[in-house]
Amino acid sequence: MFALIWIHLLSAVVWIGGMVFLSVVLVPVLRRDGLFAQHAALFRTVAYRFRGLVWGAMGVLLGTGLVLAVDRSIPITEPRQWPTVFAVKMGLVVFLFGLTLLHDLVVGPQVRRIMGTAETERTAADRLLVRYSVLVPRLSLLVALFVLLLAVVLARS
Repeated sequence: MFALIWIHLLSAVVWIGGMVFLSVVLVPVLRRDGLFAQHAALFRTVAYRFRGLVWGAMGVLLGTGLVLAVDRSIPITEPRQWPTVFAVKMGLVVFLFGLTLLHDLVVGPQVRRIMGTAETERTAADRLLVRYSVLVPRLSLLVALFVLLLAVVLARS
């Protein structure tokens, strides 16, 4: 069980640590000189590589999380009997997975398409999406940090 907990935590660290790196380190450095458009290829390459890690980590977290919950005698198939902290954590995990899907499959591809068009050809909706697209990964990071906090609370109970 010790190894399983370690793998579960390692997967969480990879996912959350990567989000922190991208949002707190890489993006501000690339935007610093006002030449983010010129650095877009680097960012896209890093983001695609990280995406594979994220989806792998999500799979590992789901698998190990189920085993760990069963080991703690949490009735996985009966959500009404879940401890409150576990139920809130699972709700946030589902929300986080949804945000990740939204970012990777909807917002990200649309922003890339928009950024490939000339400024003059962008609609007001395109400009709005590009401007506010940064909120999805930021919200994801915030939710992930709350999931981590709830994991600590759950482990201490």
